Amino acid sequence: MKIAVNTRLLLSGRLDGIGRFADETLRIITSRHPEHQFIFYFDRKFDPQFIYNSNITPVVIGPPARHPLLFLGWFEVSLPWHFRRSKPDLFLSPEGYLSLSSPVKQVGVIHDLNFEHHPEDLPWVVKQYFTRMYPRFALKATRIATVSEYSKADIAKTYRINPSKIDVVYNGAGQIFAPLDEESKKQVRQKYSRGSDYFFFIGTLHPRKNLVNLFRSFDLFKENDSKGIKLVMAGAKMWWTEEIRLAYETMNHRDDVIFTGRVSDEELAALMSSALALTYVSYFEGFGIPILEAFYCDTPVITSNITSMPEVAGEAALLVDPFSVDSIAVAMTKLTDDPVFRDKLIDAGRQQRQKFSWEKTADKLWQCLERAAKGSQHH
Repeated sequence: MKIAVNTRLLLSGRLDGIGRFADETLRIITSRHPEHQFIFYFDRKFDPQFIYNSNITPVVIGPPARHPLLFLGWFEVSLPWHFRRSKPDLFLSPEGYLSLSSPVKQVGVIHDLNFEHHPEDLPWVVKQYFTRMYPRFALKATRIATVSEYSKADIAKTYRINPSKIDVVYNGAGQIFAPLDEESKKQVRQKYSRGSDYFFFIGTLHPRKNLVNLFRSFDLFKENDSKGIKLVMAGAKMWWTEEIRLAYETMNHRDDVIFTGRVSDEELAALMSSALALTYVSYFEGFGIPILEAFYCDTPVITSNITSMPEVAGEAALLVDPFSVDSIAVAMTKLTDDPVFRDKLIDAGRQQRQKFSWEKTADKLWQCLERAAKGSQHH
């Protein structure tokens, strides 16, 4: 087979969730299937590190697509023109954007429909593009892959898609996520949290990550904290809204909140392993990779009891109501004061993490591609 792949999001040093998914799965799939040819389509100069194997042909086509109007140019004009020349059997898009004007069979990975449920969290033009185009991508796709049973049900219901057309391919966690010894943890705390224990948040500082309630909960928790515990926030301030800024600035204990900005994978793994707990209380996730990364680091997890998070966490996390400041603060206190309970959660995390790996993700995605290749194109 000749498989065309949208690799727009393979950006060196800037792999966010979907880029990470693409990097991990494509590395494994192209290695395991040397008999197939892969064409990687980039929208700018690429880093050779992403050309994992000799069965990959990289192609750069313009325009560099970082805006909805340019997405249309890239997916509806440039790609179909190239497909007519290269004649791929299948097109895989790890971000779900497809080429509506091409007859090639297509598989889109739709990670979640956050924009359908919380359109207020996105800039107007992006929201317009997503809400207009994604229903059409979902219909166009020969098959759809998504990262949780929750998202599968959501896509099927929201876009009236037959669930049998959707395959669940859970995310994995990178091998860099592993427990650290006590001495290393101490050094991490010296470097990042002034030597103190800390709760940890990782993610783009975005409204759906529920930072307003995280700040308020931590403030409430601090009222009775005698141990000097900090809150360390790793991630780029991409969507630092007025509401988030106000919640932060009105905290009594904002001096105990530490922002690291974007960190490298190595730093992230060290921060995760050395944390008292991961506090990941989003109000919407299609999967929630940090939950899994924490399990691999033997770090306890506080996460939300809604959308996909309970599915990923299983019995291994302290589930809270993300809309209740009290609920989150109580969980923080419990994890600080009850070491036996903390150890129990870490044990449960070791069990739960065995269900997920990038190898399993890649296998499931490959099965989805094979089904699409065999299946007919529905219009």
